[in-house]
Amino acid sequence: MTTSLQRALGVDLPVVLGPFGGLSSVELTALVSEAGALGSFGLYGYDADRIAATARALRAVTDRPFALNLWPPTGTEVTPDDVDLAGFGEALAPLFAAAGVPIPPAPARFLPPFEEQVEAVWAAAPAVVSFVFGVPDAAVVDEAHRRGIRVIGTATSVAEAIALAAGGVDAVVASGAEAAGHRVTFHGEPEDSLVGTFALVPQVVDAVDIPVIAAGGIADRRGVAAAFALGAAGVQVGTAFLRTRQSAASPAHRAAISAAADTDTVLTRAMSGRLARGIPNRAVREIEATGRVAPFPAQNWLTGVFRAAAAGDPELSSLWVGQAAGLAVRDDAAEVLAELGAGLPS
Repeated sequence: MTTSLQRALGVDLPVVLGPFGGLSSVELTALVSEAGALGSFGLYGYDADRIAATARALRAVTDRPFALNLWPPTGTEVTPDDVDLAGFGEALAPLFAAAGVPIPPAPARFLPPFEEQVEAVWAAAPAVVSFVFGVPDAAVVDEAHRRGIRVIGTATSVAEAIALAAGGVDAVVASGAEAAGHRVTFHGEPEDSLVGTFALVPQVVDAVDIPVIAAGGIADRRGVAAAFALGAAGVQVGTAFLRTRQSAASPAHRAAISAAADTDTVLTRAMSGRLARGIPNRAVREIEATGRVAPFPAQNWLTGVFRAAAAGDPELSSLWVGQAAGLAVRDDAAEVLAELGAGLPS
């Protein structure tokens, strides 16, 4: 069976690699694309030069379609001038000390300008550009289409999916509350948008006339079969791929995923200032105990300093993991793809 998603994106398999912001690797993205699915690479925090270098590296190892992922500004982001960064840094002092680094001074900026990133994506000319945290501007969607680039948006509710469809995207990811990482809600508060995949996907399918990609809690053939039974045209998978040796996750992060069947995940703002699902560790517990979390992206920048210095220490890292982590049992991404493919309708 050829799905509407395969036709829309020009891929052989209706499987999308989750775009890991900060954890994407060229190796994993290319492997997924070479297998006929859609490899994705998260560009969170990347400036134009780094985006160009990433696209060159991908094209050096695959000529198949891949997606580049961006986070558009929501209007709630802060700049270094907006926050008492020193005060929030002091609240994190024990964690900086544990990582062996001083509390950092304020940077000139937390993130590169979104406009710079978009221009770099146009120059990179991926087959697909995907977005989280909102509906991309009409001018961005129109320019993507003018250049022959397909557009994917991400929704955590039916209302968000409808808004994305009205905004002209070519496909929508319906992201259930089970998913790892950030809750990419843009209508209301993310704490109020925690619909599970099984409830969300069929409602989104009924509400929009574009292909729906099911995400959240899908890690093996059973999840794929369930998603298609609910009307999805494809699946997006994160944690099962993050567990593999081809991902950019640290060995400790991959080990945490392997052991996650015995650990409850939590939704927390502690590590980035935005609600995200992962494994609780020392950093999460101590930050939440302070009651002081800087707004995004200030908190993400601050914790990023000690996370980088900690060099993969699982107690000082962001251990993003979905609720189906206990099903992420494969070390090789090709084996994950084979398992997912076994659940596709024939």
